[in-house]
This record gives sequence, structure tokens and C-alpha cells, in this order.
Amino acid sequence: MCSSKGDVIMKEKVYTIEVAGVTRHLPIMQVSPKLAIASFVILGDVEIVNAASSQLVKKMPQVDWLITAEAKGIPLVHQIASLLSMKRYIVARKSIKPYMSTPLISEVNSITTQKKQMLYLDGHDVEIIRGKRVAIVDDVISTGESIAAVEKLVRAAGGIVSAKVAILAEGDAAERDDIIFLEKLPLFPIE
Repeated sequence: MCSSKGDVIMKEKVYTIEVAGVTRHLPIMQVSPKLAIASFVILGDVEIVNAASSQLVKKMPQVDWLITAEAKGIPLVHQIASLLSMKRYIVARKSIKPYMSTPLISEVNSITTQKKQMLYLDGHDVEIIRGKRVAIVDDVISTGESIAAVEKLVRAAGGIVSAKVAILAEGDAAERDDIIFLEKLPLFPIE
């Protein structure tokens, strides 16, 4: 039996959400001894990526470039770039690649990785975004650590952060006024 938007089916440990007219039943997964989250994974979900991208583009200001952190935001940033007729977008990588020229570095500790990670922006991308309006794109904003790490890279490159965009705002992030998102996603404290 399905529940209405935003309901939790505790017996089955599922959270049901509707985003841009698409319903998903998200498994509730424990990520720490005191916290569980509704697992929202867009990798491979063409329907949710297309529907959410169309709605997000309507809410976004004009930008020159889009950037996301590797890897979960890539399908979303790709579709948004396509809708905006952009020929390219930028990905902050999780490791330095041999082809990178003098990369910028930022540290992140997100709710889903549960450990410190580094993000790297290729020096060629630094030149591209210097002085340009940039939108940071992610699937879910929760603690804001991932967005902050990407924002640090954009600012260090001389780019102008014009928007922070996500499909969902999780927990306290839903109260922020500096992000654009479609729906709220609760956190599930464990007692």
C-alpha cells in the first residue's frame, strides 16, 4: 500500500516523496548510530532527472556555467546543461587526474560519505569560470558541506556563485534561503 506525499511507511522503512510529478519510495537507511536518511539516488533514474531538471531550470537565474561535484550530481547537471543549450559543464573531481593542470583543492565531509574527501578543479576549468556566473548543482543538499566545498573552489577560481541548486533539501537545509530546491526531505534521528 502506498502512502501520500511525504509519508513514512515505518513497517517497511520507506519514505514516499513526489518530486516534479514523479513519485519515489525511498528506503530509509541508517548512516550513523544516531541518524537514518531516505536514500535518494538519481544515478540511472532518467525519469526523475528529466522531470526535476525541467522544474529547476524554471527557478534558476541566468548563469554562464554549471558545476557539480563528482559523481551523483552528474546526470542532473548534464540534463540542466542540455535544457539551457550549454555545450559543456564542469565537474569537481574526487581525485587528481594526470591530465589536470594546476588543480585547485577543497576538502569536504558530506553526510553520505562520512569521511573527509578532497575535491579538485582542473586549472583549465579555473580559467573558464573566472569572472563568470556559476550555478552549483547537486542532487541533495543536507549539511551543505559538499556545496560549500564546491563554492570554495568556484570563488578561489574567481567565479561568481549565482545559484546553488538541488532537487531536494534535507533536514535543516530546507530552511536555508540561499539554495534553490524542489522538495524537502526529512532526516530520521535514531534514539
